[in-house]
Formats: sequence, C-alpha cells, structure tokens
Amino acid sequence: MRTALGLIKACHPEPTLAVTTVAALLAVGTGRSAAGVAAVAATILASQLAVGWANDAIDAPRDAAVGRAGKPIVAGRVSRRTVAVGAVAAAAVTAPLALLSGVPAALVATVGLASALLYDWPLKSTAVSVVPYAVSFAALPAFVVLGVARPPGWLLAAGALLGAGAHFANVLPDLDDDARTGVRGLPHRLGAGWSAAAAAGLLLAATAALAFGPPGPPSWVGLAGLVAAVLVLLVGGYAAGRHPGSRLPFLAVLVVAVLDVVLLLAAGALLSAG
Repeated sequence: MRTALGLIKACHPEPTLAVTTVAALLAVGTGRSAAGVAAVAATILASQLAVGWANDAIDAPRDAAVGRAGKPIVAGRVSRRTVAVGAVAAAAVTAPLALLSGVPAALVATVGLASALLYDWPLKSTAVSVVPYAVSFAALPAFVVLGVARPPGWLLAAGALLGAGAHFANVLPDLDDDARTGVRGLPHRLGAGWSAAAAAGLLLAATAALAFGPPGPPSWVGLAGLVAAVLVLLVGGYAAGRHPGSRLPFLAVLVVAVLDVVLLLAAGALLSAG
C-alpha cells in the first residue's frame, strides 16, 4: 500500500487527472462512441503516467538537493527504481492503447509521448525547453479528433500555443530551485518577468485561435472567453506593476489557461456539429 500510494503521488496526480479528463471530455464533444472515449482516456492516462513517473525518477537527485520532501522518492515512500519501471511500463502500453483509435491517431499519440519524455530529459535544461510542450499539447487534440475526423490547423495551433504558455506558467514557481540545481530552460534564461509575459501572451494567442479559428463568425462563447482572458491578464499585469512579488499575475495566467481548456472543449463540440 505504501508503494502504491507513493506511485500515485509520483505520477503528478492532479495534472494527470486533469489532462485525462479534458481528453475524455473532448472525445465526448467530438462524437466519439463510449468505447472510443474509453480508448482515449486509457491512452492519455497511460501517457501521463509515463511522463509523470519519468519526471520524478529523473529529477530525484535534484529534488533531494533542494529539499523537496513532498516528493515521494525523496520522502522514501517509493524507490526510484520502482518509479522508473512504472514509467517504462506505462510508456510501453500507450501505443497499443492508442491503436484502438486507429493508426494515424496512434502515431500522433506516440509523437506526443516521445516529445514529453524528451522534455523530461534532456530538453528541460536547454533553450528549446518550450518545444516539447508545444508539440505534445498540439498532439493531444489531434489524437482525439483523428478518431473521427481530420484535425484542423487552427486546433493544432491553439494546442501548441496553450502548451507553450503552460510551460512558462508551470516553471515560474520553481525558477529559484531550478537555478540551484543547474536547470537552464528557456524560462530560466528569460527570467521571471519575461517568462510571465510570455505565458500571458501565448495563452492569449491560444484564446484568440480558439475564438476565431473555427469557420464562420466567432461564437459568443469564444468572444466572451477572449474578452475575459484580456481582462484577467490586465488585472494580473496591474498587480505585477503595483505589487512586485504578488501571486496575482501567476494566478491570472492559470485562469486564462482554464478558459482556454473550456474553449477547447467547446471547439470539440463545433467539430462534431460540423
């Protein structure tokens, strides 16, 4: 039981559950059958487990160096070897599960997984650290939609922009710890201020792609999401100027990311209707 709980914690359960849920809801929105939705959820869950476990296994020495006692490997709740074996096993079953959605979808899912694993090592500490996020986030909606239709370019662009923005937002809280252990990804090279601006700009661009990308006039949902994103980011920028060190800019970026996910799910329904 201790090992099982350690594995659950090491897989980064919150983002794993969130991404799997979003993929399943997108599959429902695009009109996939119950079996198709289950196949999508199983594939994305396996790939997220692989990436999360690989991340913790690879980063265990760094996590110990900066005293991240909340990490299960550092806390001794599960061995590094067990987590690494779990990552390999989850990665191995991802492609067979993805084949349930067809060969093209399986190829895209495999590319998305490989890209995410390359971020874990070695690209996290390079100037191109943002690329795996962009590729993997674009691959997710492409994989889901390929089960029923050809994914449009605007959807892939929105996924890539959302992923790139998520990278900058995700790294912001850990910049100091990362610097202490030699991680020098693109956000670290740009610094906190420019990284926050990059996160906001990329997520706003993703919002615009989701609002204006679908054919026909923009929906009221898309326009409302775009207006809300602009207002939220303006509040975050104002807080950054008036109160340096405030968490509001970071929270504003997270809110826009959530808005983008909502618009992504709405886009899935549009694709199904089309």
